[in-house]
Amino acid sequence: MDFHGKRVLVTGAGKGIGRATAVLLAQRGATVVALSRNPADLQQLAAEIGCETLAVDLADVAATRAAVRSALPLDLLVNCAGIAQLTPFLDTTVEDLDTLMATNTRAPMVVAQEVVRDLLRRGVPGAIVNVSSIAAQVGIPNHTAYCASKAALDAITRVMAVELGPMGIRVNSVNPVVTLTPMAVLAWSDPAKSAGMLNRIPLQRFVQPEEVASVIAFLLSDDARMVHGSCLDVDGGFRAN
Repeated sequence: MDFHGKRVLVTGAGKGIGRATAVLLAQRGATVVALSRNPADLQQLAAEIGCETLAVDLADVAATRAAVRSALPLDLLVNCAGIAQLTPFLDTTVEDLDTLMATNTRAPMVVAQEVVRDLLRRGVPGAIVNVSSIAAQVGIPNHTAYCASKAALDAITRVMAVELGPMGIRVNSVNPVVTLTPMAVLAWSDPAKSAGMLNRIPLQRFVQPEEVASVIAFLLSDDARMVHGSCLDVDGGFRAN
């Protein structure tokens, strides 16, 4: 998979899957534009891979649109930024739901709209990967808002695929099981909690960020030129069990 000559925007590039993806794509020759709300993370990443950087809070729609426009033109997009909040269903507030939907669902739509409009103006093909979660397809205790936000992202992925495919723009999502990002380590550090998930994974371990990044790179590449509209599990067999 060679990405020389391609410009790719990776949101959530400061940590976890987004960072691993930015590093891998840069190693494969891409010009990476890394977006994160944490300037310190971006500075460290830029020192490592020489990427362009955008510091923005994706919950701010106007700032997000302006940031993406400043990075154009782009050929590829990885919508990876996401947040989680662990709250029992009865304690989940409207504010909790709105907060997660703003970053996990609305922001990918807004970012993709700006990228796609530019691709169409230039008359060139492109590829988009939305980073979703196995939580889009199964119920996980204390994840009401998170599960809802990722299920909605999968729905958006499918609609994008139907509408944008005829225009030469491929859209897929990746749906990993628990991935050992800093956010996940915090959420799943209790063995009593993690045991139930691990017992359902035939490969008997959680996912590493680099393993998800490899799948993202494949979906962006010409090797996946007929993979379109899929929500691809990266789960060690979790949903098969």
